[in-house]
Amino acid sequence: MPAASLEVEGLSAGYGPTVVLEDLSFSVPAGSRLSILGRNGMGKTTLLASLMGMTRRYNGEIRIDGIDVSGAKSSDRAMKGIGLVPQTRDIFRSLTVEENLLVGIKDRPRSVIEEAYDMFPRLKERRRNLGWQLSGGEQQMLSTARTILGRPSVLLLDEPLEGLAPVICDELMVAFTRLAASGEMTILLVEQRLESALDFADSVMILERGRIVWQGTSETLRSDHDLVERYIGVGSLH
Repeated sequence: MPAASLEVEGLSAGYGPTVVLEDLSFSVPAGSRLSILGRNGMGKTTLLASLMGMTRRYNGEIRIDGIDVSGAKSSDRAMKGIGLVPQTRDIFRSLTVEENLLVGIKDRPRSVIEEAYDMFPRLKERRRNLGWQLSGGEQQMLSTARTILGRPSVLLLDEPLEGLAPVICDELMVAFTRLAASGEMTILLVEQRLESALDFADSVMILERGRIVWQGTSETLRSDHDLVERYIGVGSLH
């Protein structure tokens, strides 16, 4: 399916009785890229989980191409085109790389696995390895490739570069940029590496204590060091 627009209006969500996100409203045009920034514990991961239907929603609407999915289960949202690559990676450690990828293809032919190998040649080399035998970077590639094979129209990436070697980070960012350039996916990226996030995205949103405190272009944020220091931290930009 082609890239879809995402609209969030008045979203409040959290876990049990705890409200983490308060009255968030933003929109992401089809085929564009949004980086979500902020210090740790400010609600970024909760936002992606809420878009995927994995938290408790108190108020607000989430629309994909104008269709309200706010009340839909996670599995139904996946069928409607939302794909999440979680921070925890969540691969099947006892399955091979290829078996993990087969889980992600949904109703597409088995041959589409070659798309994953084209994007991450390292996975083809490891295709017979079990999940637990992979490095952290290879697990991240596998988690990403498995989600992408399902052809989501909105792709949610939760800190995909965390704890990985620079060479692996570079490989992943090249793959994400290539995906975005294809126009087939709308991509939301939560990332602590500020330079990578700004290089990747057209627009940026900053969260502070579960609220949106700033929205604008990557270039505007890059040139405003006071804003970066206030909401993200000293020394984030080089």
